[in-house]
Amino acid sequence: MLNILDATLVDVTRGIILENFHPHYGELRDAFCANPLWQRLGELGTKLWLDTGDIDATQKLWNQSFSALTTNNTLLNKEVQRGTYDELIARSAHALREHFGRLGDDELVKEIAFILNAYHALRLVERFDAQVSVELHTDLANDSSASVAYGRRYFQICPERFIIKVPLTPEGLVAAARLGQEGVPVNFTLGFSARQNLMITLLSRPKYCNVFLGRLNQVAADNQLSDGQWIGERAVAASQAVVAHLRRHKHVETLQIAASLRSGSQVAALAGVDVMTIPPKSAQEFQDSGQSPPELRRGIEDIFRPTFNTGISPGAYAFDTLWEVAAGLSHAIEHVSQRDAASLTGMDIQEMVADAGYSDLLPFWSDQDVRRVSQDGKIPKLALWRDRLATGEIGLDALMTLSALQSFAADQQAMDDRIREHIS
Repeated sequence: MLNILDATLVDVTRGIILENFHPHYGELRDAFCANPLWQRLGELGTKLWLDTGDIDATQKLWNQSFSALTTNNTLLNKEVQRGTYDELIARSAHALREHFGRLGDDELVKEIAFILNAYHALRLVERFDAQVSVELHTDLANDSSASVAYGRRYFQICPERFIIKVPLTPEGLVAAARLGQEGVPVNFTLGFSARQNLMITLLSRPKYCNVFLGRLNQVAADNQLSDGQWIGERAVAASQAVVAHLRRHKHVETLQIAASLRSGSQVAALAGVDVMTIPPKSAQEFQDSGQSPPELRRGIEDIFRPTFNTGISPGAYAFDTLWEVAAGLSHAIEHVSQRDAASLTGMDIQEMVADAGYSDLLPFWSDQDVRRVSQDGKIPKLALWRDRLATGEIGLDALMTLSALQSFAADQQAMDDRIREHIS
């Protein structure tokens, strides 16, 4: 089996990734214009990121108020499927086989996927001098040791600009804690609720945590439970309040990201959240909205009130798990956090949370559960999960996290298949 921290392997992949990389750290600010509308968001306390790996789309919107870009398996897969990196795939395979003749195809694919992620992220760093969130291979989601190893390797490629995305799983909580203790900035991804981010912040202390608000609005609309308005916004506002409280009272530095924004109006509504990562379409809508900078205010402090269709009980689908944090849960997570998460296993954390009476936060998913949510597609079909949601066996936040991870895994598989086509 390949040692993913083998010095030769690290050197070979690093050489491929850094080839022709010419950074301009701190030199590009004046190359981009200032925009008063985006500047106003910054004045309200929001750091601005673009949620894309598309260089052309970024070029159209990038200005002095933006500081980072986020990539993921889905976004990178779009670039790979265009054929952008076919030559790089073939060249990487040749170099790796030259040094590791018996390298298995699965190991080779993971190494090339790592190369592609880092190489593409460096192109973004080079063009925009941006911080870039780079994503771990989805196969690592339940392997804390491998996640730490690849996370460390990513960071060593570009410590000046890389942020490592770690997904919400029990082993992800461990991996993020270990990386953070090594000084590696972590963007803890696939969060959907205030209580998840309470757990993430206290146990793993990442640089960033997320609420994927667009998917929350979509799950309600697609399942014909509501018009899909304000559900994700309410979850973001609740999580922002929790994370801000922990910064003040628990000496953590975690910032809240509003992710998966679907419209320009959401950008305005959530002004004042710590960070927004905004897809180009939503950013363009906001920019073209006609709002004047003085009209913007800290919408994150509003009370968002979603409504549900007649006859629909939100509790039957555990919507409360998105924005409510029980006092007992806060005490339970604080108790768990007295243990160093980096010294635990994911199973340790899962069992401790379950023993405290909150197994719905980190459910023990069966293989059948994973298959079912994968078959559902990007948004789960809640009728199939209603009984377990209603009884509190699982939380809607936990189900959404599992669903998101499986949808990203499908895109990762598509990218892996493209790699396989070009390494034969």
